[in-house]
Amino acid sequence: MDTFTPDEPTAASLLPLPPATFHILLAAADQDRHGYAIIQEVAARTGGEMKLSAGTLYRSIQRMVELDLIEETAERPAPDLDDERRRYYRITPFGREVARAEAERLQALVRIARTCGLAPRTT
Repeated sequence: MDTFTPDEPTAASLLPLPPATFHILLAAADQDRHGYAIIQEVAARTGGEMKLSAGTLYRSIQRMVELDLIEETAERPAPDLDDERRRYYRITPFGREVARAEAERLQALVRIARTCGLAPRTT
C-alpha cells in the first residue's frame, strides 16, 4: 500500500493544468509516443491551433516526469520502425487521474458558460 506524504501532489492540487500539459497527457493517453509524435498529435487534434515547440514540449515533459504524470518507457517499436535516439513516454495512472480531473473541471466551466448564455447548448 502506498503511503501518502505531504509533499506528494494530488490531482486537485495540480489544477488548472497548463494547456500544453493537458494536451501532452491527451496525446499519451491512447499510446506511447516519442516527442515529435506528441508534437504532431497535438497539432492534429487541435487542427493546428496549438503547435508545441520542442522547447515547450521538453520542459513540460521534464516537469511531468517529476510529477509522475508521464514516464519514459523502455519499450520500443521494431528497430526498423524506430530511431534509437527517440525517447518514448506513456501516461501514468496518476497522470490519467489528473487528466480526468482537468477534463471534469473544464466540463464544469462549460456548464456554467451555458447557464450564462456564453456557450451553445447541446441537444
